[in-house]
Amino acid sequence: MRFEGRVVLVTGAASGIGRAAVLQFTREGATVLAADRSDAVQAVVETAGGKTVGLVGDAADEAFVGLAVDRAVRDFGRLDAVFANAGVSGGMTMLADLQVSEWEAVLRVNLIGVFLAIREAARVMVPVGRGAIVSTASVAGIRSGAGGIPYSASKAGVINLTQTAANQLGGTGVRVNCICPGLTETGMTAPMFEGARARGKEDRLGQLNALRRYASPEEQAAVAVFLASDEASYVNGQAIAVDGGLSSSHPTVPGKFV
Repeated sequence: MRFEGRVVLVTGAASGIGRAAVLQFTREGATVLAADRSDAVQAVVETAGGKTVGLVGDAADEAFVGLAVDRAVRDFGRLDAVFANAGVSGGMTMLADLQVSEWEAVLRVNLIGVFLAIREAARVMVPVGRGAIVSTASVAGIRSGAGGIPYSASKAGVINLTQTAANQLGGTGVRVNCICPGLTETGMTAPMFEGARARGKEDRLGQLNALRRYASPEEQAAVAVFLASDEASYVNGQAIAVDGGLSSSHPTVPGKFV
């Protein structure tokens, strides 16, 4: 019960990693404000039970994020942690065919949304001298080969935002970290998984990492929940790769070193 008596805000809470995080935070005693632009977040609230509240709105909308933070303080008296998880993939359009509108749509949610979560959370956390902010970046933000161009650039931005925000908030008692998931079965990656299964190639999903498998949303959420907990009290400004070892190696042929 690491979060007994604590209040947590999770964005992108209706499915995937966000949904798994809501359930884990709730099981550990937290009061959770579960936010998503989809009404499906209400089903997550019903599943989680406990003191979970559903909020329907856009995680990249400045007014909505501010109101969500204010509601936590108004209704529950505090805000201990934020998991800024909302994101979109943006597809796999090739460089020559990319449009500015595609960049704007992806950056708005994946990067500006995280910035808003950090800024608004810090607004109420800094005065009380405590708080943990965690966001979802990606291995695609570490190097090429794991996502489309706007998506990858946005996640690289999240990693740098994590580092710069952690340092700007230095000495305040507020920590900022992010997770960098590898291949995980979520709604965002569903087309890839469905295609592989239709071709009888599910066993190849995740074959490039050292564990030779893909992750579950629960495995990703567990690391986010850890970073939001007091157990990670000395972890700050970090981008934690949760990728089965994918980012630990240069490309190799399995079983060969030359």
